[in-house]
Amino acid sequence: MSRQSSSIQSPYPYSHQHQLSRSAYPIFLSLQETIKLQLTWASRGILEAFRWDVVVKTATSDREIRSNILKSLLLNSLSLTSIYAFDLLLQPLVHNHPGWLHRNVGWFYRVLWLFPVVGVSYYLNSSWCNLIAKRSFVLQHGNRSAHQQPVTYNGMLTMLATSAYRAVMILTSVIVSLALGSIPIAGPWMSFAFMCWVNAYYCFEFVWVARSSSLAQRVRHLEERWAYYFAFGLPSAVICNCGSGLANAALFALMFPAFIIMAMHARPVPQDPYNPAPFTESTDAMRFPSPLVPIRMPVFAIVIWLNDLIVRVLSVGGSAGTRHRRTPSETTEQAEEGAGVELRNVGRTARGDSPAVQARRLGERPPRNGKAPSAVRRKRD
Repeated sequence: MSRQSSSIQSPYPYSHQHQLSRSAYPIFLSLQETIKLQLTWASRGILEAFRWDVVVKTATSDREIRSNILKSLLLNSLSLTSIYAFDLLLQPLVHNHPGWLHRNVGWFYRVLWLFPVVGVSYYLNSSWCNLIAKRSFVLQHGNRSAHQQPVTYNGMLTMLATSAYRAVMILTSVIVSLALGSIPIAGPWMSFAFMCWVNAYYCFEFVWVARSSSLAQRVRHLEERWAYYFAFGLPSAVICNCGSGLANAALFALMFPAFIIMAMHARPVPQDPYNPAPFTESTDAMRFPSPLVPIRMPVFAIVIWLNDLIVRVLSVGGSAGTRHRRTPSETTEQAEEGAGVELRNVGRTARGDSPAVQARRLGERPPRNGKAPSAVRRKRD
């Protein structure tokens, strides 16, 4: 009898308890729906990587962008001509010539002409692409869209360390690509897929820098939208595989300004990788992707690990090494240490200024030992 009364006096019926427990459980999309969404995002990335109308419109509408694109085309065309002049003309002429000239003509040509031309092209392309990216960003978003940080000593150190870290990241990306290509059977395909993401990263890097995104935020943004960025970097990766060696780099540099402009006008999807499906009238709850398809693909995990390893080796035994170790992210989940310090300072200011800062605002002498001034204490009493 007591058991029956206790079951009758239950505060919640079984159906209500079942609804509460079911609402607390996360809702997942099916595998088919998740794959369909990934293919949709990839198709959008392909389409936005072929928006040549945007490139033509941007180049024709602005004189500065047009002049920098023309200079980049001329210089990279010279690099390609120099590379293929040796492969197609000079090398066949001395192929059957015995002796010292045959053994060393290629070395002389590379050292005296090819390497200087490629080095100058890399330096000038970097400056021209920066100008193209900044001008395109201003034309699209206005002068006030890019967040300008005040120039400080710590800011300059962070900027220099980040630039050096970026150069190391380019080197380690090439090393990882070559290492993946040496794997039997699946290696070339893995290397090609990795280069698709690497090319997409450097096409969008100017956008992220203009929006003051840290290195870890850039990497996380790409890895959580891996299908879109893979498709966006696919055309440039195919172009880079048309040649060999230095020719691939020259081909990529030839097309790089156009891909920067297309990246400026691109809209990476999804906006929220953890809730990619739009809300409907029947289901207004948050729906996660299928657990069988990863939300975040750790594309740059090995690259970031190698970067941090190289930076630690180069910075052993010096005080500057501590600064360099703080700038790169130890994992791709966190922002650089310099950005984190700034955020902590902002949070501290938002919560309330220190007594010394409050005293300066009131025109009084800063307190000692963190205590409030006597006038303030009397007023509070």
